[in-house]
Amino acid sequence: MYTLSDFDFDLPPELIAQTALTERTASRLLEVDGSVTPPHLYDRRFADLPSLLAPGDLLVFNDTRVIKARLFGQKASGGKIEVLVERVIDNRTVLAQIRASKSPAPGTVLHLADAFDVTVGERVEPFYTLHFPDDCYTLLETYGRLPLPPYIAHDADAADETRYQTVYARNPGAVAAPTAGLHFDDTLFARLDALGVHRATLTLHVGAGTFQPVRVENIGEHKMHSEWYEITPSLVDAVAATRARGGRVVAVGTTSMRALESAAQATLAAGGTPGTLRAGSAETDIFITPGYRFQLVDRLITNFHLPKSTLLMLVSAFSGMATIRAAYQHAIEQRYRFFSYGDAMILSRVAPHDAPKAAA
Repeated sequence: MYTLSDFDFDLPPELIAQTALTERTASRLLEVDGSVTPPHLYDRRFADLPSLLAPGDLLVFNDTRVIKARLFGQKASGGKIEVLVERVIDNRTVLAQIRASKSPAPGTVLHLADAFDVTVGERVEPFYTLHFPDDCYTLLETYGRLPLPPYIAHDADAADETRYQTVYARNPGAVAAPTAGLHFDDTLFARLDALGVHRATLTLHVGAGTFQPVRVENIGEHKMHSEWYEITPSLVDAVAATRARGGRVVAVGTTSMRALESAAQATLAAGGTPGTLRAGSAETDIFITPGYRFQLVDRLITNFHLPKSTLLMLVSAFSGMATIRAAYQHAIEQRYRFFSYGDAMILSRVAPHDAPKAAA
């Protein structure tokens, strides 16, 4: 059993990307081949991605859209508060984190953005239920602020409202972007289409829990936050067709990975065939750590993750602890940019029982 300390590393703070590059595909891309020991690492540009894929491969994207989930306001007493919406329950009800000097009791009215009032409902640990006076999506879009990750030091501006959103975002509900998708633009899509690489989408609404630290040394004791996802019939068909033609399923981002693997596990538990999907929506709190046996995903495109994070554990499970350690050390030495606005890498699955070959 690995411990939390096994997933720690020293990251120079200046490598944490604070702004996005002007051109989405101008970011760097580290190609990681973990099938050999030591792993082969190739420094590329994200625009090189088509050369790393093959006709018949399937890219799976998370089409969630980030909502303006942060609101500032005050209690009737005048006390200042900050609200971060975690999840929209229905068009007038949300779950939210509330930062205040004293926790508001049920029935408390909060005045937000100098514009409207919400009423505090029941506590759903660690969140509060908030009842909005009108459509919450409309109110959030009008009065809310984009919730940039805590490691980005500036407040969201007009540039962030464009760049902290994928070009294919469709379904509002996330409070954090599926950041591997930030590197794609329409020009790159056209090149991938011309190559014969297929595309499909799912939806997983990323919650603020994605930034919550693991607080226990024994990672087996960690409880993952829950997120809602949906698998469409068209994605089910696309995966089946990819398998039939011998293509690879490539998850764009850890959120796509978590949804695909959650759905594959649910399908298997319901008597389905390993490596297949059934359409539908569900909640997932899947926690992927080294030793996990992947059902569906063959390759993963992902950014570089925080030390001691569950996402670092996920990529270590996918490509192997030694491979990820080598890749991250290389990325630091070569001054790659880290986290949401940073650079990316492309990984291949190395099953726990597959021992890498010695490098030539």
